[in-house]
Amino acid sequence: MSEQLFSRLGLGEFNPAAALGDGSWRDGHGGFASMTPVLGLPLALVGRATEEDREAVVQQACRSFLHWRDVPAPRRGLLVRDLAIALREHKADLATLLAIEVGKIRSEAEGEIQEMVDIADYAVGLSRQYHGLTLPSERPRHHLLERWQPLGPVAVITAFNFPAAVWAWNAFIAAVCGDTVVWKPSPKAPLTAIAIQRIADEVSRDHGAQGVFTLLLSDEAELGQALADDRRLPLVSFTGSSGVGRQLAQSVAARFGRCLLECSGNNAAIIDASADLELAIPAVVFGAVGTAGQRCTSTRRLLVHEARWDEVEERLTRAFSRIVSGDPLAPGVLLGPLIDEDARAEFVGAVAQSLAEGGTVLHGGRPLPGHGFYVEPTLVVAENHWPVVQRETFAPLLYLIRCPDFETALKLNNAVPQGLSSSLFTLDLRHAERFLSAAGSDCGIANVNAGTSGAEIGGAFGGEKETGGGREAGSDAWKAYMRRQTQTVNYGCQLPLAQGVHFDA
Repeated sequence: MSEQLFSRLGLGEFNPAAALGDGSWRDGHGGFASMTPVLGLPLALVGRATEEDREAVVQQACRSFLHWRDVPAPRRGLLVRDLAIALREHKADLATLLAIEVGKIRSEAEGEIQEMVDIADYAVGLSRQYHGLTLPSERPRHHLLERWQPLGPVAVITAFNFPAAVWAWNAFIAAVCGDTVVWKPSPKAPLTAIAIQRIADEVSRDHGAQGVFTLLLSDEAELGQALADDRRLPLVSFTGSSGVGRQLAQSVAARFGRCLLECSGNNAAIIDASADLELAIPAVVFGAVGTAGQRCTSTRRLLVHEARWDEVEERLTRAFSRIVSGDPLAPGVLLGPLIDEDARAEFVGAVAQSLAEGGTVLHGGRPLPGHGFYVEPTLVVAENHWPVVQRETFAPLLYLIRCPDFETALKLNNAVPQGLSSSLFTLDLRHAERFLSAAGSDCGIANVNAGTSGAEIGGAFGGEKETGGGREAGSDAWKAYMRRQTQTVNYGCQLPLAQGVHFDA
């Protein structure tokens, strides 16, 4: 990475561990390395926030909230609008940094920064239209209203696989709702977070909105736990594993706070007997291999009708053999590295367990030699009930599972602990409608003739079961960042009670 890129993104120094959102940073005590999975080498040393830093950031977010909640929502939207403009200006540099720090190919890295811009544009429009209700009152000369109020400072804990976009999903919607945001990014992507925070600081200063966006950097789980335990943070939004999400949710619930969880996915695509394979195969390849299989919506399981098995197996094996792995910034590369050595070891272990349980490797299955954390895109014939298939493996590893009919495939789609994304490829209208019915897919996302991966920001994003039940981005996901208040206004001269109650004291 060139020094010019670091300079353009404000990454000249890496010791800061916390940002107060007003342009000031607190120096770290000790530090940890940001590693590039492209070469398996450190990029820079960043600061590690202390409990004192965390307290300073939370206090700042609380102070800023007292002002920010009173700013008219359309004016809050102007802050996010100008953030979108700044992100557009820095899109190429941010994408390059993101590609180097987490290993995404350039197209996907640029797409992630564009997703930030898109959710910002959505939030700007939302700032002029989120609404309450006027309800009929049974009492004469009374108004009964439902109003949404700002919630408070929100903690946002993000994962490495979308180190920019997921923060924006939360932060931009929360900001137009009147909340302030404390961000704890993944320790595997701290430089991306620092660069984004510096942009946010500049725009916030121009709007007199210092402290709306703050940042904490650490590679220690204790910091995230401290945010979960903090009563001043009424909402904790967490993206990561189901195991960590379960622990955080218990801590937040114990203090009657709210959690917004986006946890593990184990997503299936169904190839029905009538499927158009010209649609299905490219969607499955992208779903399984895009982002090196490190999306929460990545396609993990392919449920194939036995009538299409031979053709699907042949097409997928051929497609996987053509995938070019390597430097994610190089032209033509479709598969970058896994995030670190632990991820590569998990991939190796999953393939070995698949073979031990009776699986057959159709393609790949091995780590690649040389620098960086690269593996082959891998196809394994498997059974849905195997323990290794029941868990999420963050890697380009796709299990092919034979199904005798659509009903069996639908049953297997739901027969995992997770419930994020699902898809069905079919030309049978009845099967499509059943898949989308209450008795169909039990996932938060259900697609017909589209893959499991690649959600648009206009819909609410999230899943069921061990995925956590959270919803982010579009639709009415904004309600998670606000508190609902029922209001009654008596504009008469008497005090009638509801339900005909009389109380003459």
